[in-house]
Amino acid sequence: MNRIRKNNLSALLLLAGMWFLGTSCSSNKEKLSMEIDKGWQFREVTKNDWHSATVPGEVHTDLLKNKLIPDPFYRDNEKKLVWIEKKDWEYKTNFNVSPEFLKKKNNLLVFDGLDTYATVYINGIEVLKTNNMFRQWSADVKQNLKAENNELRIIFKSAQNVVDSLAKKDLPYVIPDNPRCYVRKAQYHFGWDWGPKFTTCGIWKAVRLEAFDEKEAEEEYKAPHKYELVQEKDTAGASFYFKIDDKAVYMKGANYIPSDAFLSRMTHAEYDKVIATAKDANMNMLRVWGGGIYENDYFYDLCDKNGIYIWQDFMFAGTMVPGDKDFFDNVKEEVKYQVKRLRHHPSVVVWCGNNEIDEAFKNWGWQKQFKINKKDSIRLWSDYKRLFQDSIPKWVKEVDPSRPYVSSSPLFGWGKKESIKQGDSHYWGTWWGLEDIEIVNKKTGRFVSEYGMQAMPNYSTIEKITQEEDRKLYSDVLKAHQKAGKGFTKLNSYIQRYFKDTTHVKTWSVKDYTYLTQCLQYYSFKNIIAIHRSKEPYNMGTLLWQLNDCWPVASWSITDYYNRQPKAAWYAVKEAYRDDVKPTIDKVRPIDLKLKNPQITFKVEGDNITLKATKGAKFVWIDIKGYTGRLSDNYFDLKAGEEKTISIQTPISKPQITITSLFDVLSRNK
Repeated sequence: MNRIRKNNLSALLLLAGMWFLGTSCSSNKEKLSMEIDKGWQFREVTKNDWHSATVPGEVHTDLLKNKLIPDPFYRDNEKKLVWIEKKDWEYKTNFNVSPEFLKKKNNLLVFDGLDTYATVYINGIEVLKTNNMFRQWSADVKQNLKAENNELRIIFKSAQNVVDSLAKKDLPYVIPDNPRCYVRKAQYHFGWDWGPKFTTCGIWKAVRLEAFDEKEAEEEYKAPHKYELVQEKDTAGASFYFKIDDKAVYMKGANYIPSDAFLSRMTHAEYDKVIATAKDANMNMLRVWGGGIYENDYFYDLCDKNGIYIWQDFMFAGTMVPGDKDFFDNVKEEVKYQVKRLRHHPSVVVWCGNNEIDEAFKNWGWQKQFKINKKDSIRLWSDYKRLFQDSIPKWVKEVDPSRPYVSSSPLFGWGKKESIKQGDSHYWGTWWGLEDIEIVNKKTGRFVSEYGMQAMPNYSTIEKITQEEDRKLYSDVLKAHQKAGKGFTKLNSYIQRYFKDTTHVKTWSVKDYTYLTQCLQYYSFKNIIAIHRSKEPYNMGTLLWQLNDCWPVASWSITDYYNRQPKAAWYAVKEAYRDDVKPTIDKVRPIDLKLKNPQITFKVEGDNITLKATKGAKFVWIDIKGYTGRLSDNYFDLKAGEEKTISIQTPISKPQITITSLFDVLSRNK
């Protein structure tokens, strides 16, 4: 009896011990996490005046919030703020750590994004140095922490100064076409033909302290779909199209650039607006362009949810690359981190090594421009192939063997006949080549991943960023918001051919000029998309350049920076990308139409505007003063005697409405 009781007691004690061990193990596996986003301050290194800082953020936005600089987007303030990128900047905060954190075996300081050359100190001790904006960085700070008043300090070196120094050190060897090639940082920060030069720095993503006893095991990865890029030889050349789960998909979409020059401004609400402009325009693909960033997780979540496929470039655009081991090792960590971060998104269908570097090296005249000798040219091309044709595809396959990879977009420049017959095509004969829009009938590639036509930003945006004295062609302020080489000259060339003689263009109001450029962009995208789609299945994709802007500027974007409002062309694209009707191709250029005064009348009833014209009207623009929403349609044609009702999608009380047609603008300008 006693023996049985003892055995039962032993069993109970054993069970109790197992329970205790189980709970201890569970506790051991628990990971604690604490955001470090409060109490941040910043200063220019060498100065003692500290100011409040926002994390995540960047130095330009912190300077602006502290009223230390004017609005970088207003007038020509950009050129007045160049000094910021030449300085080093320091950030600091203090934080306490709970006993639960300190009890754990591992205390990691984790940075989801530091831009870019940063040295991190905890309580005066250096714990980390970084050199890549696109990597997650961490440091074991277990030995550096105390319970209270830990000081976290980060010094950012000027990326511009660093790359200039690296380029100078390499001379006479030259890597074309910009010292930015040396740094793993968003390349558009160094300026682009649609973007400002704000080479910023800062803590651009979250900072946190993580504590754990055992590192979590990595979950086994399973591809969300079957992805194929079909490139099969045929009588014309070779196909180029995507199959998702064995189904061929015609891709209709746009190229996507970062939606702000200052990335911390991109809230979830702002991403909602941007992706809605793609979804509502009947797009099913966005190409995340290689001169920007690997986007926020929320961006990809929205694309998953809205059935928008992603062509994902790696972040290389328009420059050759260094070939040293440190650079390659850095890129390897970046590629593996980003692919593992994004691979679970069903929207991502292809990885692409870079934007236009292959084409650029062969066609852009770098060898002559930079006086590159034969030996250096061979070295540059060898380093290029080693990274994009050998290394990156190998690194991708190790962590995502399921998706296709292409080394560069495109492989052939638009001037080469092969670009129309195989691979993806960036067709810039229109705009850069100043060819007529109709040339696309003969120059449609198998998958056109870039093409475009510029337009001015919405006139409401011009009013926002200018003073009255700036609103004339070609004021210095307007030129500051036109980054494309010979941008106005090219616009005028197309207006001359398609809308109106431009001999007296300088006498036109900026408002009328803006209207005509937007009509031009509307006409161009409407017809180019219709031509592309008419050539299916030879052509299996059309991705216009571009969906969005990162600041207020004359560009190829079909939406405006402010409020993501549609430009005229957005309405054309929305119609041309419909699947329920066949897109139409215009047979007559607007300049050849015999327009008469349409005498448009309208009435407003609730949230609806009903219009009627006595004569046929072209490009009818409804302008509502101060309105920041979207209309159900705009820049439409109106037949004589026909009534058309437009809904105001975001209601506005007592709207002040102006109606403009092409006849009005042409008749009041010489």
